[in-house]
Amino acid sequence: QVQLQESGPGLVKPSQTLSLTCTVSGASITADRSYWSWIRQSPGKGLESIAYIAYTGDTSYSPSLSGRTSISRDTIKNQFTLQLMSVTPEDAGVYYCVARRGTSCHLVPIGWDYWGQGTQVTVSS
Repeated sequence: QVQLQESGPGLVKPSQTLSLTCTVSGASITADRSYWSWIRQSPGKGLESIAYIAYTGDTSYSPSLSGRTSISRDTIKNQFTLQLMSVTPEDAGVYYCVARRGTSCHLVPIGWDYWGQGTQVTVSS
């Protein structure tokens, strides 16, 4: 059973960089046809895909957040990490790490097979 666990600071100051890590168990992040992603839900808004990293190491970013976002992985620790730079209060919300297997991947917040429990992020000085 694939399990994902988010970790990171619950509180970030405006203009700082948010860094979240997802620790994966039950599967390798380099497993064939696997995709690993971050999704968030801000207050009063729907789910929003942020970025994903494929088993190959290829990455994809949401155009609305591109330029502020970086996704990377540590294959030794079996973790992948999201960095969101220059945060504002609009970046507050619950952040989920998710995963799926398939022949392709799209940066949409549906169709993900495995979800972490989510971690609350507050942006405030």
